[in-house]
Amino acid sequence: MLSWSASIAVAASLAVNVWASPVMPHSPDFSDAPTAPLQTQSAPADPSVLPSQTATSDPSAPSSPSDSSGQTLPSDRNVPSDLVAPSEQVAPSEESSVLVDSLRFATFNVSMFRNSEGALATELKNGSSVQGKAVAEIIQRTQPDVVLLNEFDYDATGESARVFANEYLGVSQGNQPAASYPFIYTAASNTGVQSGADLNGDGEVGGPQDAYGFGSFPGQYGMVLYSKYPIDTTNVRTFQKLKWSAMPDNLMPVEFYGALAAKTLRLPSKSLWDVPLLVNGKTVHVIASHPTPPAFDGPEERNVRRNHDEIRLIKDYVTGGKAASYITDDKGVAGGLKQDASFVILGDLNAQPQSSAAIDALREDARVQDPSPASAGAIKAGGDVALMGDFLNPMNSSAVVQLALAATSTAQFSQGPMRVDYVLPSQDAEVTDAGVFWPAPSEAASSALQTSSGKNVSDHHLVWVDIALPFGT
Repeated sequence: MLSWSASIAVAASLAVNVWASPVMPHSPDFSDAPTAPLQTQSAPADPSVLPSQTATSDPSAPSSPSDSSGQTLPSDRNVPSDLVAPSEQVAPSEESSVLVDSLRFATFNVSMFRNSEGALATELKNGSSVQGKAVAEIIQRTQPDVVLLNEFDYDATGESARVFANEYLGVSQGNQPAASYPFIYTAASNTGVQSGADLNGDGEVGGPQDAYGFGSFPGQYGMVLYSKYPIDTTNVRTFQKLKWSAMPDNLMPVEFYGALAAKTLRLPSKSLWDVPLLVNGKTVHVIASHPTPPAFDGPEERNVRRNHDEIRLIKDYVTGGKAASYITDDKGVAGGLKQDASFVILGDLNAQPQSSAAIDALREDARVQDPSPASAGAIKAGGDVALMGDFLNPMNSSAVVQLALAATSTAQFSQGPMRVDYVLPSQDAEVTDAGVFWPAPSEAASSALQTSSGKNVSDHHLVWVDIALPFGT
């Protein structure tokens, strides 16, 4: 596990030496990253688990790397090389012949939301989306085995998620090796789903702010999970409809909403997912979410309070037992994770360490570890030369903490860089490496942070953590 003190040491290395190798511990050359061809999960129990196109003979293992033409590529991960025809549908198995020694989990807020329903699906057709290509290139450069995308508009057919997998991730972008994800999970979001109440207090019912989660249409700012490992579809849990009032000692401003509206409010602004993955005969739970930003409200601080409680929900869920007794999933099943469950928390949690009691409590929870990934790009984005000078003074502990915070930033906002995106494994995970894809401006890889039209790909950066195998319960 990389401790907070270790992240400070990394920050010092990045700042003093202006060093950045932002993503590829498996290979120093970005072009050498491994990949795998698409496969299908037949007859999924959950229709929101989406099939891709082809299958491997062992569905619980990622298949051999190939480019968009299907040719085998060299890889630093020893994986099976046999491919089967697209028509040969294979169901998931708990047995696996995976010979890789680690898994890479990642989260990336891709800012691929659009202003109207169906607009993203239309844009993605034929592989021609400029932003879509740029997002795919970053994923190809980092080659995660499992990656959660936030702010990817949801559609009930799952077409956008499939097209992005096949026509963007599965096709080389920027001369990077294609990245294939056989298993895809997406589900409905509270964003844009009308509550039927005047939640923002403007005297009118309807509009983005009166939805259960801010959004102009159902599914705006949605989520999608891509995995090279099978999804245990039977045991997927979602918590889209969990009432905020169900949480004991919640921070909901009831007086602002009114008693009637408060009873109907849902806690997740998008949703909370528990997606179990089958990895070498073991189960790893991906806990995915995207809490509301703690901003855009008034003195009642409804969004600040909701962000706090959404993050607390994650903590209560992974804690399990009595702490999770109020939690009921969308199928009516109560409770949280089992005490011995292995998990990885993924998502844009919209909370900065030392500025949010909820995120600090989650990071410091006995069941959770925080690798505190860092990058040279984040240091550069901070751009405080005086701070660099202060850091060299060992007596200035405040500067040391500030530098560590700057080094672990994951997003660039108008008020400066902030850490809001997280990959937090359970304590039983052996973390071998971690990082943020945020190259310094002097690095050639920094060109991937902008689209071909010169716009920023996203205001967030991909965060990744490597975990040694075996992992899971």
